[in-house]
Amino acid sequence: MSNTKNGGMKIFSLGLQHVLAMYAGAILVPLLVGRALNLTTEQLAYLVAIDLLTCGIATLLQAWKNKYLGIGLPVVLGSSFVAVTPMISIGGTYGVSAIYGAIIFTGLFIVIFAPLFSKITKLFPPVVIGTVVTIIGLSLIPTGIKNMGGGVASKDFGSIENLSLSFGVLLFILILNRFAKGYFQSLSVLIGIIVGTIAAAILGKVNFAAVADASWFHLPKAFYFGTPTFEVGPILTMLIVGIVIIIESTGVFFALSKICDKPLDEKDLTRGYRAEGLAITLGGIFNAFPYNTFAQNVGLVQLSKVKTANVVVAAGGILVFLGLIPKVAAFATVIPTPVLGGATVVMFGMVVSSGIKMLSTVDFTNQANLLIIACSIGIGLGATAVPDLFAQLPSSLRIIVSDGIITGSLTAILLNVLFNAKTNKKSVSAYSDQLKAVD
Repeated sequence: MSNTKNGGMKIFSLGLQHVLAMYAGAILVPLLVGRALNLTTEQLAYLVAIDLLTCGIATLLQAWKNKYLGIGLPVVLGSSFVAVTPMISIGGTYGVSAIYGAIIFTGLFIVIFAPLFSKITKLFPPVVIGTVVTIIGLSLIPTGIKNMGGGVASKDFGSIENLSLSFGVLLFILILNRFAKGYFQSLSVLIGIIVGTIAAAILGKVNFAAVADASWFHLPKAFYFGTPTFEVGPILTMLIVGIVIIIESTGVFFALSKICDKPLDEKDLTRGYRAEGLAITLGGIFNAFPYNTFAQNVGLVQLSKVKTANVVVAAGGILVFLGLIPKVAAFATVIPTPVLGGATVVMFGMVVSSGIKMLSTVDFTNQANLLIIACSIGIGLGATAVPDLFAQLPSSLRIIVSDGIITGSLTAILLNVLFNAKTNKKSVSAYSDQLKAVD
């Protein structure tokens, strides 16, 4: 009995480690999107809570390997950074209801066409993946910088207090990464956010009214923000987001496959993609987010040496529990914008670093690869910096090409097909080497 109890506590503690490792990333996406869409404090708390709940359900779906879905590896799912700017853009142009119509459609599309995705992974070699990841990080950095100043709409943007908080959080995270080891180093962003929020509270910049007003328990509500609407432009945009998510998750699958000594075949990938598509669909129904497999948890599997799926089952259960308690989610909403900015600059910068390291495996003697990288990053960043470039296009087309991540990703995929369709023989298992860069 004692051994069983000790074993259960060990699994729970390891599951909690996985939750803590991904928690900062999980709450940042709803905070960024919710604040950009000017949601109320109550709506923002719901968004964080439902995000944690759906993260847990999505993780359980992947761990539950059966005939139809689930990769069966120790993967943890969280809200995708890729979806941040597209969701904000769709919400600003078409309204929140169009965001969730597009997410539901994309999730169902991935569920239905999962077998096809497992057959075309050769279309996404390192040159495409590295370019896409680099564009994602570079496109998100301006959001982090604006938050460091306190948010563009804030009256005290760029004040000494805001800059002190944001750069203080950034410095604290860097110090932890320099001097801390192992577990505490992997939690540096989360610890930095907590310390920064405490410092902001001392300065009187934190209002805990939202925590006091939040209830202790709630049940998820379908279509919390209203009945979803299905618009062509948002759907096409979110479909591209879904493809990018599949590309990212493929890398995590193969990285964990190598770590766990469990080779993957097309059927395994199909089940993994199908579970991911179902998770995205649930995100749309419960007004949360598109979900993808978190790369940062791969490092924790390597660190802990525990490679069984029951640990992430425990993590999924913890996330579901936290998602049912709005008071926990409300604590995330009190994080001051400058603190958030200091943390996100680190995270988005690391995304750029990961993309660059992935590109280091690319054959640069091939002129085609140089052109793919140059044009994709150039067009992607250009669309981000000068969104009015496409202002004269029809709205359904404009919403696709005006987002730098989507435009750059499409450019990389299409140019790779044009230049490398006949010559690319790289195995998809090369993704496992790339994912080491993320960790």
